[in-house]
Amino acid sequence: MRVHVVSDVHGNAEALARAGDGADALVVLGDLVDYVDYADPTAGILGRVLGPQVSAEFGRLRTSGRPGELVAYVRAAWARIDDPAAVVEEAVREQYDRVFAAMTAPTWAIPGNVDMVEYWPDYARPGVCLADGDVVDIGGLRFGFVGGAPLPPGMQPRRGGPWTPHLRLAEEYTTAVGKLDEVDVLCSHAPPGVPELAYDVVSRREESSSPSLLEKIHRDRPLASLFGHIHQPLAPRVRVGRTECVNVGHFRRTATPYVLRW
Repeated sequence: MRVHVVSDVHGNAEALARAGDGADALVVLGDLVDYVDYADPTAGILGRVLGPQVSAEFGRLRTSGRPGELVAYVRAAWARIDDPAAVVEEAVREQYDRVFAAMTAPTWAIPGNVDMVEYWPDYARPGVCLADGDVVDIGGLRFGFVGGAPLPPGMQPRRGGPWTPHLRLAEEYTTAVGKLDEVDVLCSHAPPGVPELAYDVVSRREESSSPSLLEKIHRDRPLASLFGHIHQPLAPRVRVGRTECVNVGHFRRTATPYVLRW
């Protein structure tokens, strides 16, 4: 059995169309939308709609802005657009049309933190399973799926414009992990709460991770924990007991899936 796993597609439909080549199944761990492109300010929804200067400033404020400064800046930038919610929906759906159509192998997909989950039901079809919260048998192994990314305990989602990231309340995320039966492969967008896996060496910060995923790894001892979210991780893989915890890579940049064989 051969399964290809990708995460952080960020609009790279051309590479995704090849990601299932030679595989029995494809697993997609979220972030299909290219909202802001940190490498190219002219790309991404933010760069194309609001301009490269806004996109570049978004990147700067995300890494070095004062608390609340990024939210205020983005809110003001979107306020200059007539009906920004409609503009965002059109841009996101255009990307989803291309990205979901590129899933040619039997696919199990979950949303990441930049995905707009309210549109996902429109893209389910035979051969594309929206697997968030499910445990499914793939080639005799039990794969469990948890989408989105958790907020820190006590933090509420903040709205800074017409696009809202898929960040889940800490207790909601913990409940979602707890509902999964015992699995052989734990699949999530966010990493388990291991500092080396959560730290991004470019943004120089620890991104969102999940203590509840780490607790499940300690309790159930799955063969593997697969995830994305951190584009430039301090450690791309760490072993926790018998479980191999693997960041499957920033697929938009690498265009190379992680391969599972058994």
